[in-house]
Amino acid sequence: MTENQASVTELTRCSWCGSDPLYVKYHDEEWGKEVHDDRILFEFLVLESAQAGLSWITILRKREAYRNAFAQFDPQKVAEFTEEDVERLMQDSGIIRNRLKITATINNAKRFLEVQKEFGSFDIYLYSFMPGGKPLINNLSSPKDIPARTEISDAISKDMKKRGFKFFGTTICYAHMQATGMVNDHITGCIAR
Repeated sequence: MTENQASVTELTRCSWCGSDPLYVKYHDEEWGKEVHDDRILFEFLVLESAQAGLSWITILRKREAYRNAFAQFDPQKVAEFTEEDVERLMQDSGIIRNRLKITATINNAKRFLEVQKEFGSFDIYLYSFMPGGKPLINNLSSPKDIPARTEISDAISKDMKKRGFKFFGTTICYAHMQATGMVNDHITGCIAR
């Protein structure tokens, strides 16, 4: 065994991503990495809302179909979707064909634009809930230590609900925070930490 092969076998990563190449790539390159681009924040808002009640790998496998179905995650375009678009999306086998989730995505695009107008960006809005406006880096020794929600995700989801967002409860909110690096929940020793 070469020195390089030995170092590869010693690498550890969070166990939740398993061995699926798509999941591993997502874990290594995206999850827990800070994002401040509103378009990407909207993308994860769409994807996390679609994931409600399903596994994240199911949504990751449909990510490109979602990108195509929802105007490359352009919130302005999605906010203008009509009932005809809803019917078109209900026929799109590449996405989760749930009418409530589809209409929630269109609604959420409208609410997203309202937040952008009020705060200057969705990113500024989200980070207004973070202590010192900074991401949190948690020191977790085991995947069992990763919370499903926190007081911050409670506060964000409560405020977003008040603003009219749908399919964005505290658990989905916390998953969004993890996905976009508002919190880094990679376990200690993970290669992606």
